[in-house]
Amino acid sequence: MSQPILEVKGLKKHFASKKGWFQPPSYVQAVNGIDLTVYEGETLSIVGESGCGKSTTGRCLLRLLEPTAGEVRYRGQDLTKLSGKEMRAMRSELQIVFQDPFATLNPKLTIRRILEEPLIAQKVPKEKRTQIIEETIQIVGLTLAHLDRYPHQFSGGQRQRIGIARAIMLRPQLIVADEPVSALDVSIQSQILNLLQDLQEQFGMTYIFISHDLGVVEHISDRVAVMYLGEIVELGRKEELFQSPLHPYTRALISAIPVTDPDEKKERIILQGDLPSPANPPSGCRFHPRCHACMDICKTEVPKETFIAGQMVRCHLYDEKKER
Repeated sequence: MSQPILEVKGLKKHFASKKGWFQPPSYVQAVNGIDLTVYEGETLSIVGESGCGKSTTGRCLLRLLEPTAGEVRYRGQDLTKLSGKEMRAMRSELQIVFQDPFATLNPKLTIRRILEEPLIAQKVPKEKRTQIIEETIQIVGLTLAHLDRYPHQFSGGQRQRIGIARAIMLRPQLIVADEPVSALDVSIQSQILNLLQDLQEQFGMTYIFISHDLGVVEHISDRVAVMYLGEIVELGRKEELFQSPLHPYTRALISAIPVTDPDEKKERIILQGDLPSPANPPSGCRFHPRCHACMDICKTEVPKETFIAGQMVRCHLYDEKKER
């Protein structure tokens, strides 16, 4: 395993939600104390249902949202302690690719001007900007003729290539990819995933890949963190996690992956009920109201981390098991 590039400890993000004039504010626990270590050059995916806190986590890691508590250490430096000016200087090494490329590209600017913005922000000399822009647009599979067009003149896949070009303009070390292919057709998804992998190999970048699509995650990941209601319930290498999932929630997610072979029989695990509100999470294990293996202890006690053959799991089913 390579050296850690990002270490996250006790990360929390709670949003205040005021109910009325004379009532105290309640808090939505979007992210509730997660720990992560991301290693240089790897792709760590974060998966889970919509509303589990994946995107909020990604934004907190880059301080696009200010964390409520916790540490986010990039190469040993705690990003949560940096001033606004110091954090802006860090943007050359930390970038994000958003889910909806059309919503994040200014419709009034040409692609050349959009790609020039990060270079201006980081005070790259004007004489170098054209070379970097033209080199980068070709790296992502577009041509120089595209630079003088506007976002509405491109397809969804092309717009996402532009979003990726903007993210790699300064050759960052760490990229958070927030559902980068979920808005695209299946035929285009594979092209964008292959592009991300090629860029990772070419520039040695590290990815935090956020998605709800386990088929996509299985294709691109080295390790996978499964998130439920603001907490990571399982984390391990992709191969082990997909072949031998430990947490009941992970098993349910994997059972929902479509089978390509019509002769293959696969047991489907149906989760009961809806995702609980993060404003009023269940006591004990947050998954217990929907878990088919729920025990009495699950309703009252929060499960601790257990490591089994290198996989981390938070589940009372494994309380007596230890790392071998």
